[in-house]
This record gives sequence, structure tokens and C-alpha cells, in this order.
Amino acid sequence: MPAPNRHASPDRPAPAPVLAFRVLTLAAVAVLAWQFVTAGGLFTGGDPGLHGAGAIVLHVVTGLAALAAGWLRAVRAAPWWPVAVAASVFAFSFVQAWFGEIPGLVVHVPGAMALTAGTVWLAAWGFLRLR
Repeated sequence: MPAPNRHASPDRPAPAPVLAFRVLTLAAVAVLAWQFVTAGGLFTGGDPGLHGAGAIVLHVVTGLAALAAGWLRAVRAAPWWPVAVAASVFAFSFVQAWFGEIPGLVVHVPGAMALTAGTVWLAAWGFLRLR
């Protein structure tokens, strides 16, 4: 009997905690992309309104993703590390906001890379390892 293809589409839809985690991590990736696009305008004297609004949305989405990771852990016995990474990403989004002014860019820019790496890692895990 051949081994099942783990990359084949499932016969049934993903359970609610898995779907919530996937949607929220993808939303966080999209918000981060928005943040990268709107950040460039700040260097040319643009209004920080769009970038600031994106930061608020990022706080909300990463916080909900952390809750979804906890939900996964509680109901599906998922590993502990996605909860820790998601909570760290959420907390670090506030550190990012703190260092968002021009003098703090020495922390803000590398921090954006760290947020992106953590968020993409969570999203990839949500799609490649969760069933």
C-alpha cells in the first residue's frame, strides 16, 4: 500500500482552531507587507498615518494569532513553541512601536526583520505541519 501524500488536499476542511491560526498568521504577514510598503514614505516626508494604522492592526492580528496558537495547544495538543513564538511576536510588536521614531530606527529596522521571520515561520508551520 503506498504511503499517503501529506501534501494532498484533505478530505475534510480544517478544524476551527487550525483555520483560525492559518487565517490570522496570513493576515499578519499581509499587514507586515503593508508596513514595509508604507515605511518608505516616512523617509520622504510622508504622513505616518498609514504606517501607524498598520501598526495598530498588527498588534490586533498578532495578539489574535497568539490566542489561536494557545487554542491549538489546548484543544489539539499542538507543540508549545508556536504559542511562545506567537506571544513573542505579539509582545515585540509593541517594542517595534516604541522604537518607531527616526532615532530608534537602529532597533526598528532589524526588529521588523525579526517580526517578519517569526510571523512567516508561524504561517509556514500552520500550513505545512497542521492537519
